[in-house]
Amino acid sequence: MATPSLQAKKAYYAKARQSNYVASLRLEGFDVTPADAERKLPSRESVLSAYRARQD
Repeated sequence: MATPSLQAKKAYYAKARQSNYVASLRLEGFDVTPADAERKLPSRESVLSAYRARQD
């Protein structure tokens, strides 16, 4: 059996991370749809800049 490529591993973990994100939203009581699992997550920099803008 061949070992999966690095790209295949990255794709698998990205999909699992998205699925876990949506599951955690659902557990916290947010209304989520299957389309939420397909939506791209915000970058770290954009999240940090949004929080910094709120503090000012």
